Amino acid sequence: MTEEPVWSVSQVNRAIRDTLEGAFMPFWMSGEVGSILLHRSGHAYFQLKDEHAQIRACWFGGASQCRNMGIDNGSKVEVFGNLSVYEVRGEYQFNIKKLRSAGLGELQRRFEELKQRLAAEGLFDPARKKPIPHLPGRIGVVSSPTGAAIRDFLQILTRRFPNVHVKIYPAQVQGSSAAAEVAAGVRFFNRTGGADVIVVTRGGGSMEDLWCFNEEILAREVAASKIPVISAVGHEIDFTICDFAADLRVPTPSAAAELVIGRHDEIGGRLERLEKDLAYSLQNRLNHLRLRLERSAGSVVFHEPRRLVEMRQQHLDELDIRLVNALKLQYTAKNHRLTQLSDALHTLNPERQLERGYALVFDESNTKLVSSSEMPPETRLNIRFADGSVKVETL
Repeated sequence: MTEEPVWSVSQVNRAIRDTLEGAFMPFWMSGEVGSILLHRSGHAYFQLKDEHAQIRACWFGGASQCRNMGIDNGSKVEVFGNLSVYEVRGEYQFNIKKLRSAGLGELQRRFEELKQRLAAEGLFDPARKKPIPHLPGRIGVVSSPTGAAIRDFLQILTRRFPNVHVKIYPAQVQGSSAAAEVAAGVRFFNRTGGADVIVVTRGGGSMEDLWCFNEEILAREVAASKIPVISAVGHEIDFTICDFAADLRVPTPSAAAELVIGRHDEIGGRLERLEKDLAYSLQNRLNHLRLRLERSAGSVVFHEPRRLVEMRQQHLDELDIRLVNALKLQYTAKNHRLTQLSDALHTLNPERQLERGYALVFDESNTKLVSSSEMPPETRLNIRFADGSVKVETL
């Protein structure tokens, strides 16, 4: 007879866990938090319930995030994770991987929808973004006048550049009317021209807290602003539609102040370096001129100005002598050349040939020399001798 297997409790619970975890893929679930325990180990334990049932939930390492998000008994949440079994007590539970306040899924959907629609219209196009001025003389701030964001912003500005001119447009930065008030602030500075740059800012918060910065009315006002707009909303990880529509997004209000005033520091540093370079160049030039003056002061000419005149006069005399000698040489050369040409002309003179007993035979008009071939019979000719001429006729 075959013995039937006998399972231990641990084996049963393990088998149930394997079956349960294999049957369900991770999924989202909503419910209300109850019996919450944020353990010193860093884990969070609570019941997740609705009107008819409840289930144990465990978020390993989630205690600090629950505190930051303000999760407490009665909070409506949406959790993502998987079903499992706690074998020690044989209880099944939901192991949480992500947690968000209930309704964030719908907000996220609206956020993505508006973002895609405005991006398709070109509101986020980098080509349309305006450059932030290097030295804004007037800074317009749209924010809550009593919030921590404006305090941090002004503290950094006044500490590093106490003379900066700041105008604050008070506006609600949370709630149903906040988007319209912030948009009105941007419109105010554009209408009055009272700022060189506009900073829209508030501190961090949940997605619901920051939702006014995701409203279409504000995005369009920011995009249409003729004055450059800096969006400094929330913490570094927070992104809003206002960030995409603005000309520049910075992660925090403090970062916005550092950016605006940092340019003043940069220009101030450049001016300081230029001042030092100029002073160095002037000192070098002064030293060079002083050295030239000292050398001139030791010159004989400097002590005896008459010597300079005498030297100039001597130089002029030398030039005069050189000029006279050059003219004499040129005259002699020209005269010699003239003599040579005169002798050559005299040698070639036809009259010289006649003196040696030769004669020149001309035609009857005495204008053209003729040869024997040009003397047919009865040709009248003129024959010139050294001591006269005669007329003849050929036979």
